[in-house]
Amino acid sequence: MDLCTVEELKGTTGRILSVDFGDTRTGLALSDPSRFLASGIGTISPGGIEKTAAAVAAVAVEKGARAIVVGLPRNMDGSEGFRAARCREFAGLVAARLPEVPVAMMDERLTTVSATRYLNETNTRGKDRKGVIDTLSAQIILQNALDRLKHLQ
Repeated sequence: MDLCTVEELKGTTGRILSVDFGDTRTGLALSDPSRFLASGIGTISPGGIEKTAAAVAAVAVEKGARAIVVGLPRNMDGSEGFRAARCREFAGLVAARLPEVPVAMMDERLTTVSATRYLNETNTRGKDRKGVIDTLSAQIILQNALDRLKHLQ
């Protein structure tokens, strides 16, 4: 299945899995079935783009996700660089493993900034911070997608 936009997920129902793909750690978040709230569910670190795509596909099946949103790291001017191309490649690998589940790309500009700001405000430091930032980024990406879908109704 080809990648789609978040707007194209409007016709689907059920849980959405969100992914903040990283070469070392990949953050995951899941919506409730009504698509009102995003909740972080942790990180995975299987190693390598292929293994990470397989692990994300397995989580999607396990959690009953009906759609997947992958963060797209654009530059501030809207252009796409190497990281964006890598995330598109990753999303394509996930989509190939789950042809019945739509996979959308979501602009993730400033999500890490928002996550960092939140962790600073909650005084989360050290190892706790490292383990949480990717999950929190996935949660922010998903909540942004859910909010966009709500506005389309």
